[in-house]
This record gives sequence, C-alpha cells and structure tokens, in this order.
Amino acid sequence: MSERHQRILELARVRDRVTVEGLAAEFGVSVQTIRKDLNTLCDNQVLKRVHGGAELPSGIENLQYEARRLIAAAEKDAIGRAAAALIPNDASVFINIGTTTEAVSQALLNHSGLMVVTNNINVANRMRIYPQFEVVIAGGVVRGSDGGIVGEAAAAFFSQFKVDYAVIGASALDQDGALLDYDYREVKVAQAIIANARHVILVADASKFARTAPVRIARIDQIGTFVTDRCPSERFAALCRAAGVVLVETEGQSPAS
Repeated sequence: MSERHQRILELARVRDRVTVEGLAAEFGVSVQTIRKDLNTLCDNQVLKRVHGGAELPSGIENLQYEARRLIAAAEKDAIGRAAAALIPNDASVFINIGTTTEAVSQALLNHSGLMVVTNNINVANRMRIYPQFEVVIAGGVVRGSDGGIVGEAAAAFFSQFKVDYAVIGASALDQDGALLDYDYREVKVAQAIIANARHVILVADASKFARTAPVRIARIDQIGTFVTDRCPSERFAALCRAAGVVLVETEGQSPAS
C-alpha cells in the first residue's frame, strides 16, 4: 500500500468510518483521488464502502488473510513483542491461528529452548528453521486462505498436551467479555488450546472492539493475560480487573519496551 493508503486505513481504524470529503480535506487532494484510494482499499477487502466513504468490515464475513495483515500492522508488532516478553526460555507454547499470533511468533525468535505446538502453518514455517526450537504441528484440514489447520482432528491433537503458555487471538471482542470468531471449526481448536494451557495470553488490537463475529470462543475470565495496543472499552477493562486478568497496553511504549 502507498503511504496515503496506510494512513487512510489507520484513520478508519481509529474513527470506525472515513468520508471522501473529510479525507480529501485532510490530505489536500481531490475527492476523485480519494475515491480511487477507497476503491483500491475496498477491492482488496481492507475497507468496506458505505455512502460517502468507507469503514472497516465487520459482521459474519472475515477479512482475507493479506488484508488482515495490513490492519494495525505496527500495533500487532508491538503486541507481539509484549506478549513474547511474558514467555520465558525453555517453555512449552501453543500458538493459534491469526496475524497477531504470528507477530508473537516473530518476536519469539530470540528465545531458546521453546517447544512450540501450533495449528498455524505460517508459524511452523517461520520457526522450524531455528535449531533452538522444537516445532510440533497439528493435523487436520488446512484452510487455504491463511494456512490455518482446523477441525475435530486438530482439536483432538491439542488435547494430548498440557503446556505452559497458549497464545490465542480473536476476530472480535464483545462488551460483555466474549471472545468471538467466524469459523466454528477454528473455535473448537481454540477452545481445546485454552483448556490445555496453564496460562492463556490473548493478543488482539483495539480494532477488534469495533467488529462483530457470530461464534463464541471463550469469556475473558478464561484468559490469564490480555495484550493489546489499547483497550478503548472501560467496561471490558473492568471485566478484566474483576476476573484478575492482567491487561497489558502497548500504546506509547518504545519498540525496546
């Protein structure tokens, strides 16, 4: 994406919706130029057109993998570093499907002695070449869109283990504390991951509070630590405090933090 495209996406993430006229004034370009920008972003399924502008997609359809990678990329990198810092060397770790969990796997590359159990082909591919890791991958149906392994076989696979940490994501976070996703098969795997880890780390950026999804993964009180760039919902933060969930917000931290 161009620098302006990235900035438009960031504005949409913060404001929920952007308008053609507002963006034209903000960037000092014509409305025709902004319409072309929005057409490009919507064609790539990063944004969804609405009357007079565009917004982040939500509802029952998940974004394509490459589009998800572009949303809040810098925030996901910071979340990845913060989550990885919670995991010591020589630990066993589940890593679930998701672009934010993949950011955690990237940040774990400086660790040593990890046993990594995953249903994410991208994570396995990244970490398998490092001799300091033992990488174990689930069997099951490989989802072509993102390399995720889902289904009953994958869920049964995770039930064989009891690991120190689990890193999971969610497609949407509800005000009542529900963690939500789109694919029932993926949710069954995530539930097996949660049930078989001693400490569960949820990683999700703030845009997940503006989205909805139809399938419940878990409740926030089933999580040990929630790592996000910022938690815009005081109600959700209060639920974390009531359940003893550690809330880690990375916004304002330096890359070395």
